[in-house]
Amino acid sequence: VQLQASGGGLVQPGGSLRLSCAASGLTLRENTVAWFRQAPGKEREAISIIRTSGSGGRKYYSDSVKGRFTVSRDNAQNTVYLQMDSLKVDDTAVYYCVAGVPILSAQWDSGMYRVWGQGTLVTVSS
Repeated sequence: VQLQASGGGLVQPGGSLRLSCAASGLTLRENTVAWFRQAPGKEREAISIIRTSGSGGRKYYSDSVKGRFTVSRDNAQNTVYLQMDSLKVDDTAVYYCVAGVPILSAQWDSGMYRVWGQGTLVTVSS
């Protein structure tokens, strides 16, 4: 079972990136998939969640990214995406995709996710 996050890189403030989270040995549509990020010297932060396809695939965002980031799922490709627009310097972090079956009230808790990807670095700088 493996998650592979990719798509990070260097982008200027106001720019866009799309992160991908591809799975092997795991069917993502049957899992809640979340994106976490951790900036240097800061705590890990959950920023986006997409629930299982069977439960409607509802999407959630932290206040820090709401209106700028969009999570989506391609079940045929077994991949989840995070479209990041209007990027800010404060978005600089290592981004991780994770999968699990958390209950709704605990979905922002990193401990509820059993599978973690290796992380991809996003640097927003001029």
